[in-house]
Amino acid sequence: MPDTPSLTQSHGDGFRLLVVDDDIDIRDLLADYLRKHGFTVESAADGAEMRRKLTQNSFDLLVLDIMMPGEDGLSLCRELRAKSRDANEPDTPVIFLTALGEATDRVVGLELGADDYVVKPFSPKELMMRVAAILKRSSSQTDTRETVEIGELKVDFTARRVTLGDRVLELSPKEYDLLFYLVRNRGIALSRDRLISEVWGYDFFGDDRTLDTHIKLLRRQLGPYADRITTLRGVGYRFEQE
Repeated sequence: MPDTPSLTQSHGDGFRLLVVDDDIDIRDLLADYLRKHGFTVESAADGAEMRRKLTQNSFDLLVLDIMMPGEDGLSLCRELRAKSRDANEPDTPVIFLTALGEATDRVVGLELGADDYVVKPFSPKELMMRVAAILKRSSSQTDTRETVEIGELKVDFTARRVTLGDRVLELSPKEYDLLFYLVRNRGIALSRDRLISEVWGYDFFGDDRTLDTHIKLLRRQLGPYADRITTLRGVGYRFEQE
C-alpha cells in the first residue's frame, strides 16, 4: 500500500483515552502499551466506573468492550451518544473491542455511532493504529481544505475532480459521491447501511450489490490505490488513512 504512515512516540501527545473492559489483563495490557506511546490512559471495569471517570475528566477517545457482564458496550455507547445529543455536544470517538464471531454486534455498534472496532484477539499495535487514525481525523475536522492528496491521488471536493498523477479519473456521479464520502471519513469503519443511506439516500430501493459493484469500479479506477478501500467482512468498508 503506498504511503503507509509510521507510528511514532508522538502519536499520543496531548490525548487522553479511557479503556473500558471487564478483563483486567486486557485493561492493563492496553493501558501500558498506549502509555508507552505517549497517551494518557485511564481504565474502567464496567459502566458504573466508566461514568465516574467521565464525570472526573474529559477524554479524546474511548476503547469499549462489547461483551461485558451487566451493561454491555452497545448499551453504554447508546447512552453516550444520547447524552451528547441532549447536550448538543460533539460525540467522543469510540472503538469497540469485539469477539471474532460478533458480526451483528459490529454492525449495530457502527450504526449506534461507534467509529471503529478491533476483533479479538488483536495486537496492541493494531489498536494503536486505529486510535491514531481516528484521532488524526477528529483533530483535522476543522480543516477547511477542500482537496485531499494521498500520494499521487488527489481528490478535489469543490471541483468534483479526482486525479491520479496527471490523469483525470472518469467517474460516474455515484462513483464520485461514494469516493468522496469514503475519503471524507477515511480511517473510519463504515457499515453497508450507512454508505447506502448517505450516498444513495434513505429511499433507496435497490439491493446492496449496487454498493459492491460501485466499490469494484472505484478500485479499478484507483489502480495502485485500490487497496485503500478495505473490505470489512460482514460490516462494510473503510478507506485507509494516508
